[in-house]
Amino acid sequence: MSQNPPPHTTAVQLVESNSRPCGVQLVSTARTNKNADPMDLVELATTIQKADEFVKATAGSKLTEIANQIRYLQERARKALEEANRDNKLHHYACNLVKKPGTTYYLYERDSGQKYMSILSPEEWGASCPHMFSGAYRLEHDMSWTPIEEVEERSQQFALIDKILDTRKALPDKDSPTISSVLGEKS
Repeated sequence: MSQNPPPHTTAVQLVESNSRPCGVQLVSTARTNKNADPMDLVELATTIQKADEFVKATAGSKLTEIANQIRYLQERARKALEEANRDNKLHHYACNLVKKPGTTYYLYERDSGQKYMSILSPEEWGASCPHMFSGAYRLEHDMSWTPIEEVEERSQQFALIDKILDTRKALPDKDSPTISSVLGEKS
């Protein structure tokens, strides 16, 4: 009668036993395995099972990290497409003047449904504002549009970039002479 092993058992492979390969005993198994019997299949199977669990856990955590990165990139892609769509629409709304980067434009909608861009804010129009105000946007130098609510944050980002670029200009090239090298000092 043949018995099938339980599905959770791990197959153990042992190294062929030859205590004197090529006629020379290289290692004493009795001395190297003081804590365990080298032929204890249960102990060996337990070790392999633990290793399998660690491998699965490590692979699982790496795959989870990759899945999170994919979700993050998908969200970034969705946001980039939404911004590109918004920017495209803003560039195509009616406007009777040449748009210049750095300028804030105000979007209005006529009763007919036509949307148009103006340099006059609702405050400048006052009570005589002829059409419904739909939003304000600053045209950036890369021809993208920043909603007025995000202008301050975007300005801070640009200031940080400018600061980083100015710092890089202030750093000497690795091949350019330094004060120490001009004075003959060793660094």
